[in-house]
Amino acid sequence: MRSCDQEMGLLSNGPYAFLVAMASPVHYLSSSSSLLQIMLLTDPEIESSLMISSDEGATYQKYRLNFFIQSLLFHPKQEDWILAYSQDQKLYSSSEFGRRWLLLSESVAPNRFYWTVTVSNRDADLVHLETKTPEGHAQYIVCKMNNCSETVRTKPFAGYIDTNSLIVQDEYVFVQLTSGGRPHYYVSYRREPFAQMKLPKYALPKDMHVISTDENQVFVAIQEWNQNETYNLYISDTRGIFFTLALENVKSIKGPEGNVMIDLYEVAGIKGMFLANKKTDNQVKTFITYNKGRDWHLLQAPDVDLRGNPVNCILPYCSLHLHLKVSENPYTTGNIASRDTAPGIIVASGNIGSELTETDISMFISSDAGNTWRQIFDEEHSVLYLDQGGVLVAMKHTSLPIRHLWLSFDEGRTWSKYTFTSNPLFVDGVLGEPGEETLIMTVFGHFGHRSEWQLVKVDYKSIFDRRCNPEDYLPWQLHSQGEACIMGARRTYMKRRSERKCMQGKYAGAMSSEPCVCTEADFECDYGYERHSNGQCLPAFWYNPSSLSKDCSLGQSYLNSTG
Repeated sequence: MRSCDQEMGLLSNGPYAFLVAMASPVHYLSSSSSLLQIMLLTDPEIESSLMISSDEGATYQKYRLNFFIQSLLFHPKQEDWILAYSQDQKLYSSSEFGRRWLLLSESVAPNRFYWTVTVSNRDADLVHLETKTPEGHAQYIVCKMNNCSETVRTKPFAGYIDTNSLIVQDEYVFVQLTSGGRPHYYVSYRREPFAQMKLPKYALPKDMHVISTDENQVFVAIQEWNQNETYNLYISDTRGIFFTLALENVKSIKGPEGNVMIDLYEVAGIKGMFLANKKTDNQVKTFITYNKGRDWHLLQAPDVDLRGNPVNCILPYCSLHLHLKVSENPYTTGNIASRDTAPGIIVASGNIGSELTETDISMFISSDAGNTWRQIFDEEHSVLYLDQGGVLVAMKHTSLPIRHLWLSFDEGRTWSKYTFTSNPLFVDGVLGEPGEETLIMTVFGHFGHRSEWQLVKVDYKSIFDRRCNPEDYLPWQLHSQGEACIMGARRTYMKRRSERKCMQGKYAGAMSSEPCVCTEADFECDYGYERHSNGQCLPAFWYNPSSLSKDCSLGQSYLNSTG
């Protein structure tokens, strides 16, 4: 059982490993901000130490370690709190940005440690772990970051769990327990007692991935007993217990280390919006939903290509198809990108035709959350978001050295060419500095195959002469092919006018929402019911709605679902 929200790890290549200091600068009103902290990790074959800078890389101080770091997990809100996982399966904590460390626990499962993140932000110093007993059994424990001794740790799940099955995400905790040769999945909502997750009775799952836990619903991808290269998507009730089918036969691929990647992408900045590559009649096609899988549509291809020639792509025989792979390396971009601070802007590589292919790949962009698309390059590029999406930076995907990059200030409608280095550079990765208002990017690579790493810091602040004002923005309403009432709400976002060249600041991504009258399309089928071609939710063949009445004594009442 895996979560698709876990992000940790480091890029080890050369004398140092680069780590993102996931510490967003403090929000500010004046023109100065807190300085960015940077952490470098030395090559473990030479020594084990951290190089820490508190002044954006002007000076560094070395801190020696008595363990070898394999991965780090930064706290999402406390910028100095870090968990470090060692090569010998020990977990350490630091509340001083790595300057001092405390051993929390031994025998911790790799990538199965989490910070508590809840809406109320209570218990922020709690850490969730999957550990192994001396007898080899896996168990779920919770303790504070400064003390995880046997006397103070708690065990929220009674008994042992399957190895490498603990997932902690938002208000939910998931574990897996195999009995009788079949995996059973358990969920805890808001740290309540665990309950077994209930799928339709015909479902015989052999693998599960937690996709999303947004807005008090769980979205999971489950591989059934008869599936090999595809998964089915299910969505839950609020507590994450009862699940109904949302989409069948979503494509999956196996990564280089045997890890499974579902061809599904959750669009950042717009809740309930997903893209999925579904296998149908031996073809893979890209579908989009705005209401968490209640309705799925093919993507309308652009009217014209990069040179202005008509495309002539008619639905449903021809559509736009996108590669949805997200990079596991934080220093390289995947095939698709979106950001919370730039709602509605999606950049992806793909092709136009009857199905998704690995050839004739171009770059496409949508400024209106996937309703319409434009072609921006006829070759693959890495695209970075700066200034909360107000600036897009594109660098060509190539094994050859480059010295140019492309900038767009109008959501990809026009691009300008800039030189970022006098000597051509073999680019290994690009890093957008953390922080909501960043205008700094770092490019790192090699001038030659045997040379050391070079870092090029590119600062775009001088391009702007002012900050944006409220009058620089226009309201934009989220819609699905013209329908603005989505999941019972009309959502309006503020977008910078494309002709205004100003630094976005606090106005970017602002959203207002007002409720609208729900229609039949805003409802999901209840557990035990399936949607038929006429749109009605009717009882599935395996479900008897009147079975609930058997537990009802004469003179009492019971609740029954309308479906």
